[in-house]
Amino acid sequence: MNAPVFDEIIHAPNRLQICAMLAAVDSAEFAVLRETLAVSDSVLSKHLKVLQTAGYVEMTKTSGKAARSTWIALTPEGRRALAGHLAELHRLSDMAKVIDSG
Repeated sequence: MNAPVFDEIIHAPNRLQICAMLAAVDSAEFAVLRETLAVSDSVLSKHLKVLQTAGYVEMTKTSGKAARSTWIALTPEGRRALAGHLAELHRLSDMAKVIDSG
């Protein structure tokens, strides 16, 4: 269990969604992330660059006969950061439940 830690890098809505999607798979293709988030290439690239600079994702470019692809994977550090951030969100949610029932 990771200690609850609010992570401002992950917390931005698109980056949180990217990390959540990547947590469920080994890697995902750039186009799949773009289509799922319904954002432009430039918006997705910007968010991925922030995550990559933090060491949370790694990108691999592949080229085949038909096309070139970019695959994105959550690093072990990224998985730990996401787990800690989600634990903090759960902690905050639990705190709000106590306040609401009080």
